[in-house]
Amino acid sequence: MIKRILLGLLLFAGISANAQDPQFTQFYANPMYLNPAFAGSAHCPRVAINYRNQWPALKKTYITTSASYDQHFDMLNGGVGLMVMNDKAGEGTIATTNISGIYAYQLNINRKVSMRFGLQGTYVQKKLDWDKLTFGDMIDPRYGFVYETQEVRPKESRSFMDFSSGMIIYSSKLYGGLAVHHMTQPDEAFIVKGSSKLPMKITAHLGALLPVGDGAGRGYRGSVNKDEGTFISPNILFQQQGSFNQLNVGMYVLHSPIVGGLWYRGNFGKDKFISSDSFIALIGLQKGSFKFGYSYDVTVSSLSNSTGGSHELSLGLQFECKPKKKRFRAISCPSF
Repeated sequence: MIKRILLGLLLFAGISANAQDPQFTQFYANPMYLNPAFAGSAHCPRVAINYRNQWPALKKTYITTSASYDQHFDMLNGGVGLMVMNDKAGEGTIATTNISGIYAYQLNINRKVSMRFGLQGTYVQKKLDWDKLTFGDMIDPRYGFVYETQEVRPKESRSFMDFSSGMIIYSSKLYGGLAVHHMTQPDEAFIVKGSSKLPMKITAHLGALLPVGDGAGRGYRGSVNKDEGTFISPNILFQQQGSFNQLNVGMYVLHSPIVGGLWYRGNFGKDKFISSDSFIALIGLQKGSFKFGYSYDVTVSSLSNSTGGSHELSLGLQFECKPKKKRFRAISCPSF
């Protein structure tokens, strides 16, 4: 209840806050959210559905869902994607819906290395459920929240455009990329215009997909066939948004149809060392065109006794399509 009072006071006062984007632990299971340059990177049509329930012990603090579709088109020399995301914070007190259109251009540097460059335009709608907020003037010393607040109800919905970009460079085994979200830093404020700009988010990711032994197969046009053999995939992800910095380090192990993963996530600022946020365990199934993953974040920060961790589910469908004469190199990276 105290948190809801504080949220109401902050909204009324128009105090500027450094917002942070929703995050997905299984970031490669939601590739275009990680980096718009991933649009069309699998060549054939791809569907991804993701669900995250963060800190469920705190009464549905953050629930985020997303769905996306992408495909490569030779006539465009790149991929096109559509992504829809909904994020609810504080039992739906603030709800955000994003609808994104994405284009990613593919450039083959040589026989072994390719690059992709992505641009993303997003329509954002934010809604505030004013009736779920509580304020100090609603409190009776004996009976609790019994009065009507005298605070002025603001406009409860606002919308704006947002733009992002990204690039990826990759070979058959190595891949890395950089993405910049919220390049124009749009204003999210409900009350005082210009008081709550969405900070730019910078994401850098690097990893490898390495076969173990001689049983790993090759896939379509030089990509790795993950249905054959055993692979390990070490990865690192860094994100910076406002004063918030986060580092994810971990590894996947794939032996079809089973995928497992262990991760460490830490946060740090300019004047302090990394503080542990969570350890993450993942288990998934991946066979042919179908994949399903579940991950659990074990919170190890000072909130560990009250959050209930975080649960995340992912579902992916990779459809088949007819091979094209034009050379195309798919990215051999994890699916979770």
